[in-house]
Amino acid sequence: MRATLYFRGSLSSCNYSCPYCPFSKTVDSSETLAKDRIQVRRFVEWAADQEALGHRLSIFFNPYGEGLVHRWYREAMIELSHMAHVDKVAIQTNLSAKLDWTERLNPDTSAFWATYHPGETSEERFLGRCLDLYRRGIPFSVGSVGVRSAFESIESLRRGLPEEVYLWINAFKDRKNYYTDGEIERMRAVDPLFELNLPDYASLGSACRTGESVFFVQGPGIIKRCYSDRRVIGHLYRSELEELAQVRPCGMKTCGCYIGYAHMPELDLGRYYGEGLLERRRLPDQRPSAHAGGVR
Repeated sequence: MRATLYFRGSLSSCNYSCPYCPFSKTVDSSETLAKDRIQVRRFVEWAADQEALGHRLSIFFNPYGEGLVHRWYREAMIELSHMAHVDKVAIQTNLSAKLDWTERLNPDTSAFWATYHPGETSEERFLGRCLDLYRRGIPFSVGSVGVRSAFESIESLRRGLPEEVYLWINAFKDRKNYYTDGEIERMRAVDPLFELNLPDYASLGSACRTGESVFFVQGPGIIKRCYSDRRVIGHLYRSELEELAQVRPCGMKTCGCYIGYAHMPELDLGRYYGEGLLERRRLPDQRPSAHAGGVR
């Protein structure tokens, strides 16, 4: 079967300290880092074993912090990118780590979800890392949280990036009705798909590929439909993928996170992202024909 797996180990620290982000609120002990390293290694070994079983995998590392500053995430990306049955391996990263190691990646199967944090790094430094990936031919998207204090920085970054590199904006949802109509227009000028991220989609009982062909794996092997749904549906190292795969309608009232609602068939986000759905990389010239919520 074809399966998409999101993996999050015990890592829970970041080298940035963004005020709106929970990733920056802890410092991991050496014991926690050692546990995370073992978990990542076990997951890579499990993935390797799936070739003999006829499975094809897409893998997304979504650590609760910054993974690429740690060698074991870089090695995992390299190893997985060269496995014949892995269609894609991607990671969410702030691009603070050096990128010389990416020379060992298979650019045909690797991708980056790069996040820009204007208060934590300079535009020059971040843009330089993006252009480095671009020169290496490694697919990537760039994103940032759309808080008002970042508007000008986001717009400036858009001007500096190659036109074909998609820059997406995560709508700031901690405050209800945060954006004025004018601000929505301003953000849409940067990200044509901005309004897809504005709503929290009514999802209770709706069809979703999570739990059927998309699985969210926590470090020890615990599997959930998605990170927002706390129900455990199985264990990666105790069951075969076919045993885990079941049609499971969403049990949450709403879904406002891209890595969740991207897998709701009724939204049909593949028409905007194509093969870049995992790393949030937009197809050229694809944009909604209606305003927020219009994808329904």
